[in-house]
Amino acid sequence: MTPQHFIDQVNEWGAAHTPFFFMIDFEMKRPHAFKLSELDESEIKVTFPEYSNSKTSELQVEELHLKTNPISLDEYNEKFQVVANHLTYGDSFLTNLTIKTAIETKLSLEEIYNLASAPYKLWYKNKLVVYSPESFVKIRDGKIFSYPMKGTIDASVENAEQKILADGKEFAEHVTIVDLIRNDLSIVADNVEVKRFRFIDRIKTQERILLQVSSEITGDLPLGYSDRLGSLIWRLLPAGSISGAPKKKTVEIIEQAEGEHRGFYTGVMGFFDGTNLDSAVMIRCIEANDGKLFYRSGGGITTQSDCEQEYKEALAKIYVPVI
Repeated sequence: MTPQHFIDQVNEWGAAHTPFFFMIDFEMKRPHAFKLSELDESEIKVTFPEYSNSKTSELQVEELHLKTNPISLDEYNEKFQVVANHLTYGDSFLTNLTIKTAIETKLSLEEIYNLASAPYKLWYKNKLVVYSPESFVKIRDGKIFSYPMKGTIDASVENAEQKILADGKEFAEHVTIVDLIRNDLSIVADNVEVKRFRFIDRIKTQERILLQVSSEITGDLPLGYSDRLGSLIWRLLPAGSISGAPKKKTVEIIEQAEGEHRGFYTGVMGFFDGTNLDSAVMIRCIEANDGKLFYRSGGGITTQSDCEQEYKEALAKIYVPVI
């Protein structure tokens, strides 16, 4: 499906109040859209807070094991320095840098989908599994909502919540993303405002509990917005929380630093029930490629970032959330 075909199709389904599911890659080259009535569970399994086309089978947590083979700190530093140089020159205020880590597990991607506890999950053709904690946008009763997540800390750290909220670097990063998302929503909505600023989400993984910092931003959509739903979604891409600011230049920096396309990782997925829409950023992602598994993770880089700490944060995000 071409980008224009996607936009036209989703505009048509939105106007007709036809329920559908969609997924869009980070580069916005390979969008997919399916009527909910035509989703084939043998190829696509989806779980959202208010929708699922699949039954989750029971799986013992004790069976979970992930062996990681990450790139070295020196390899990460090469990518980090590309970003740091652009930040120094003022080309970007915040750049989301991600890496690909080879992993090994006895579980299939479908089993990981069944095991993972997350508000947003996707299994796609044994090629991809996503278990994302991060909403992209929600649309309900003519209002649009966004919940950017930026800032992570291990809950076992002494006074973890106070430390993450008091951290100057994390504060600056979060403010930048909130401002970016507020500007993005202003493209499609009126009366955009920050309703809640920097609240804490708790995420349980197979090894630890993580605290992540989120905010809530809202706006009022114009009448008839569902007739232009495809155009609306497209104008908000890529998601600001996993790109940076200013968005266009920062995406160029990401491509230079990472040296490869992200594909569906950090793209967006969502579903429309005929009236309301819910969507998620496709983070916490494992991909199958040539018989090997790769996990992608990363974080926001600013002029205050420390290379080794950012490297450790990227590796700390390699997990499967469990109940």
